[in-house]
Amino acid sequence: MPRSKIGVSTVKHLAWLTRIDLTEKEAREIAKQLSRILEYFSKIDEVDTSVVEPLYHPLEVQKVARSDEPAPFPADEILKIVPNKKGRYVKAPRIV
Repeated sequence: MPRSKIGVSTVKHLAWLTRIDLTEKEAREIAKQLSRILEYFSKIDEVDTSVVEPLYHPLEVQKVARSDEPAPFPADEILKIVPNKKGRYVKAPRIV
């Protein structure tokens, strides 16, 4: 298994990007920890996935949208309850 290695310079650069102050000892410790984490991920590369189909979504996707059915618009009924109207139009106060 190839050993993945994160160097202290990489950790210092990431610390600088994230504006985190690290001592030299902290940077060395974090570099060791990150290298160990990458080693665990490299174990995934050893698994034979040639017979496994790609997974695009962890759950079975179902159509959740309802069909769009047109409904008549009851304009006459709505205009009955409008307080201010002019003919078949709703009169609203000027916004400008």
